[in-house]
Amino acid sequence: MHLRKVCNHPYLFEGAEPGPPFVEGEHLVTNCGKLVVVDKLLKRLKAAGHRVLLFTTMAKVLDILEDYLRWRDYAYCRLDGSTSTADRERMMSEYNAHNSNKFVFLLSTRAGGLGINLTGADTVVLYDSDW
Repeated sequence: MHLRKVCNHPYLFEGAEPGPPFVEGEHLVTNCGKLVVVDKLLKRLKAAGHRVLLFTTMAKVLDILEDYLRWRDYAYCRLDGSTSTADRERMMSEYNAHNSNKFVFLLSTRAGGLGINLTGADTVVLYDSDW
């Protein structure tokens, strides 16, 4: 598990993140090679008008990615195991709407399977694999 964590982001380890206080910022990207690549990819996709589904297996990685998306000021939705059915439906409708400003839909691989219809996206990014 530690190898998976170190491959995903160093802030998954207690004490690695600068703080307290814990703040969003460029350090989220510069301290993680994988997020450097995702950052470059998302910039290009956004500039080209694409819409992205971003999957990860770990809830804490969802938190880090959410901080990153907020820092970059990318409009997004987040779906994980704690998301209610009503919220899932609302977010899917919001994301799939013709005039939606949502660029990224952030999902847990375990929660983002059954009953999910996200036809508004044209790109899928798997931040980490489940195997």
